Amino acid sequence: MYFYLPIVCFLLLDQFVKYLVRTNMELGQSIPIISGIFHLTYIENPGAAFGILANRRLLFLLLTIIIVGIMFYLYFQLCQKKSLTAFSLGLVISGALGNFIDRFFRGTVTDLFDLRIWPIFNIADICICVGLALLCYLLFFKGEEL
Repeated sequence: MYFYLPIVCFLLLDQFVKYLVRTNMELGQSIPIISGIFHLTYIENPGAAFGILANRRLLFLLLTIIIVGIMFYLYFQLCQKKSLTAFSLGLVISGALGNFIDRFFRGTVTDLFDLRIWPIFNIADICICVGLALLCYLLFFKGEEL
């Protein structure tokens, strides 16, 4: 449950929010939520984080398949009974799949959260970062084994 729940919930939330943005905003449109601090800005990112390796769609699709496969392996072989570790892997998988779906069907990733001091990102990116941060915390500071 700690593994599958974040995958399903955050993947659905990510895709729903991206759908709302694509259908209700113009590409490049920015709506201030807290002016100068937090905006909803609709962009399509053809690359990875910070737009690096733009237009390398096949590379990102293949890497995502490999990474998701490794995460499922880690869960099934090593950490099914460790709830926080399973949750962190589920978050990473959810984020990876959310951006994979965008790349596969659209060729780009829809980004929308704009803090004005950081590149624009989405819910899938948040899941990946939080999941990896939690996993690192559990492994390096709590001494949890996979």
